[in-house]
Amino acid sequence: MNISSLKVLVADDSKTMLRIIKNTLSRIGVKDIDLVENGLEGLEKYKQGKPYDIILTDWNMPIMNGYEFVIEIRKFNQDIPIVMITTEGGKAEVIKALKAGVNNYVVKPFTPQVLKAKLEGILSIS
Repeated sequence: MNISSLKVLVADDSKTMLRIIKNTLSRIGVKDIDLVENGLEGLEKYKQGKPYDIILTDWNMPIMNGYEFVIEIRKFNQDIPIVMITTEGGKAEVIKALKAGVNNYVVKPFTPQVLKAKLEGILSIS
C-alpha cells in the first residue's frame, strides 16, 4: 500500500490539532483526509461507507470520547487500524485503549516522523 492512496479519518475536538494532524499527514504524502470534531461525528462519517484505511482519534472529546468511539467502531469493523493520538500517556490509559481495540498510540506533542513511523508500522506502507 502506498501512503498517498490512504483514506484517513481523524477525530479531534481541537481545531488546531486537526490542522496539525492534517498538515502532518499531507507532509508525509496522505491526500484523502476527513476531519471530525468528536467520536459521534466520526461514527456517523464512518457509517456513510467510505472505505477508510485507518482512523486517528483523540481520547478527550465532547459528546463521544475517543475510547467510546473505538468501542463503537469495533462493533462494525474489527480490522481497521485505529491510532489513539492524545495527551493521555499514562500506562493505565494505554492499556485501556489497547484493550478497546486501538492498534497503536501516539502521545502529543508528536513529530511528523513519529506519526509516519506509526502508520508505516501498522499499515505496511511506504
